[in-house]
Amino acid sequence: MRLRPFALRLLVALWLLAAAGAAAAAQRALLVGVSELPNQPASLWLQAPRNDVMLMRDTLQRQGFAPADIMVLADGVAGAALPDSQAIQQALQRLLAQSASGDFVLLYFSGHGTRLRDPAKRYQEPDGLAENFLARDVRGTVGAGGQLAGSVRDVDVDAWVQAFLARNVFVWAVFDTCSAASMTRGLRAAPPVAEGSGDDEVRWRGVRVDQLVAAPGPAEPAAPVPPASPAMPRARYVAFFASESHQVTPELRLPRDSRAGRPQGLLTWAVAETLQRRPGSWRQLYNGVLSLYAPVIGELEGRFPERELPSPVAEGNLDAPLFANPAEPLSTQPAWPAQRAGERLAADAGALDGLEAQQPVRVSAVLADGTVREAGARLEAVATANAQLAVPAALRDVPGSALWSVTPLQPPRAALLRVRADRPLPPGISLAWPVSVQAVGEGEADVRLVDAGRGGARLEALQPDLPPAAAADAPALRRRIELLAQLKWFSQLAQLGQGSRIEGFEAVLETWEGERLLRSDPLPLAPGWAPPAPGQRLALLVRNASGQSVDLVVLAADAEGALRSLYPEQAGATNRFERGTAQAPALKRFAVPDAPQGGRLLVVASPASPHSAPRLFGLQASEPMADLRVRGQPRPEKEHPLLAASVRWGTAAR
Repeated sequence: MRLRPFALRLLVALWLLAAAGAAAAAQRALLVGVSELPNQPASLWLQAPRNDVMLMRDTLQRQGFAPADIMVLADGVAGAALPDSQAIQQALQRLLAQSASGDFVLLYFSGHGTRLRDPAKRYQEPDGLAENFLARDVRGTVGAGGQLAGSVRDVDVDAWVQAFLARNVFVWAVFDTCSAASMTRGLRAAPPVAEGSGDDEVRWRGVRVDQLVAAPGPAEPAAPVPPASPAMPRARYVAFFASESHQVTPELRLPRDSRAGRPQGLLTWAVAETLQRRPGSWRQLYNGVLSLYAPVIGELEGRFPERELPSPVAEGNLDAPLFANPAEPLSTQPAWPAQRAGERLAADAGALDGLEAQQPVRVSAVLADGTVREAGARLEAVATANAQLAVPAALRDVPGSALWSVTPLQPPRAALLRVRADRPLPPGISLAWPVSVQAVGEGEADVRLVDAGRGGARLEALQPDLPPAAAADAPALRRRIELLAQLKWFSQLAQLGQGSRIEGFEAVLETWEGERLLRSDPLPLAPGWAPPAPGQRLALLVRNASGQSVDLVVLAADAEGALRSLYPEQAGATNRFERGTAQAPALKRFAVPDAPQGGRLLVVASPASPHSAPRLFGLQASEPMADLRVRGQPRPEKEHPLLAASVRWGTAAR
């Protein structure tokens, strides 16, 4: 049969559409819910994980996920496979095999967590414990290598995340579980898993290893091993955790004001509720989750006054667009939550975050139906950790139930590296908020870019706080400019925290020779500190006995322009340093990289506010070409607890 030209064109068009659809980026999810632990006493079982995965499945489908692209492993859910440890690893392997560049995946876990000592773990936590998610077949036996039979280790989950990132897949990880670290620090009896009346019971997720019964069973078959992947920048990664490492998280009847409510994990329910408002970024989603925590936590505080209640934690590129993985670089424009009181707004960010008085901002209000109202404004007063402004006239009729946020339209002047240049700056400069670079002509500048002959160029430092630079090619110049911009911002933070302390928290710079400790010097250093001599090395000991968690950043730079994050170990990972007490402090010793020609150490710490987004102080995951260039000037409020210090030696000290 011979096709007419119109029919032929139509078939070709349909084929092209089908091919385009097949090549389009996919959205997939793995939902794991463990309610029952057959090898353990029924008192340790949970009620809500099966409800959690069904709620997340329904929520994702309303967000546009295809049912066939949502894999469910849960007990008590029709058609779902059982969430045994090997089945979870196999599901992760299948999901990775299906994923291609540009895809999006959700890795979701609901159930019990625990912590135990894992000597094989490369990075040891401040309390020496490692997180484990309890799969359905957990047997309570710990092998010689520290592996808890029937569990999924944090290092394995991280390896799978790295494998997805290596394929340019955006990863959203959600852990509606807890690690119960605080319960491993004392000898007191374990608290009950369930509390409250039968018709309104609260169950707590998180068990101590010694609560598990050592159940016999056959040797576990070898589970799939995550493929080895290079360390990737976490610009295409976000994670939500239901609690800090020392806390437990509840499951209870939700919503609280509905007779139709059923047992749900608090984090899962808050995520599902907030997604109904159609947030545009992960930070907006997280801020909405935090707003729903407040009334529930307030009620639980009254019912269980002796129990420390959870504060969720988020990490990764929170300012990336929701459920997307665009080909273009992801920027990091922040949007901080704000609270309205009458005609005033108070933003949960300040000079530590790159804000200044009279800085132009965009104020957003998200209504209950997802409608977004926006207007411009200027910050009126900026303290160290918060800012004040008037509600814009165009938004004064917005009801109090709206979710308010503030987005700066230009970064601080203190973060602006001014480069005097007679030639274009190297392409591809990549900086995270609030660090920025601007080319300037004659006048005040921080560095000067000059020709070095034969197409090369040289950077000359014009400010005493910045280390000198030598001639370099374009890629090396780009890295050097990025480093100088970051150093300028962190030097401003060090000035902001000059003379300030955090009660119960200390950072001590140690000088070692072999295995012998020569001296210990608390930060900020006293005048006359002597840098290490040849054959000596530096280490930083961080000790938190303050009784609260701390947001912490530790950076090391050498004279050649290499910048390394010691904490968090990867940019974009959570920098919330664990809570410790005077009786059981959280400790971590960081080896300062050798820098024979000179180096610099930067430490910034501030108490973490409960139910708040992480404060990374400008250390965020970024990608090449994801640049941001805007201006500002911090205005300190000395009363805010803060420790900020900059230590320099050798060439970098000049």
